[in-house]
Amino acid sequence: MDELDLLKKDWQRKGDYFPKVSSDEIHQMIWKKSSSIVKWIFIISILEFIIPHLFYLFPPSMQLKEGFEMYDRMGITPWFIGASVLQYSIIFYFLYQFYRRYKEISVLDNAKALMAKILKTKKTVTYYIITSLTFLFMTCVFIAGYFYFMDDIEQVLQLPENAKKISPTKLKNIFAGSILVLGIIATVCFGGLYYLIYGLLLRKLNRNFRELKKMEM
Repeated sequence: MDELDLLKKDWQRKGDYFPKVSSDEIHQMIWKKSSSIVKWIFIISILEFIIPHLFYLFPPSMQLKEGFEMYDRMGITPWFIGASVLQYSIIFYFLYQFYRRYKEISVLDNAKALMAKILKTKKTVTYYIITSLTFLFMTCVFIAGYFYFMDDIEQVLQLPENAKKISPTKLKNIFAGSILVLGIIATVCFGGLYYLIYGLLLRKLNRNFRELKKMEM
């Protein structure tokens, strides 16, 4: 139970004996909570960007090197570079938007202005989640499609001799199907993770929004 809930409970229990709290003080409390929530959204988004990149350090650059060798064999290095530029552009765009949402919430705002900024933050987070999950799934669909229409899959993947006994058509179906299934699983897992983390923060923002709306009525 947070500060505002405790205050309401005391009001109900003590009635007129409890010191009166002005709407400005309630607004200040809701502003502090909302500002803290938006700050956490910004921090989590930064961590979400940094943590996966730490894996490239163990061992240093080996994963990147092996990855680029695979992309060269597949002939998709230009596509990979283009997709990476697009991905980082999207990430930095939303990081900037989260930072803006945090800076926009000002203690001098009235309840109506704060409500508008809460709604804007909710929309930004929703667009971020939809964009991230769509990009992840479409990347997996592209790679699966590429494997399915690949002509020299054995040479590109440098498969061992026992795997070469399998027909190319079957290999294509196996790799394409596996990547597609993994893409669906990854999208669902990340969607669940986003729902737990960002969803929790958005629910708290929703509560603040409802409290502000009551103040305006």
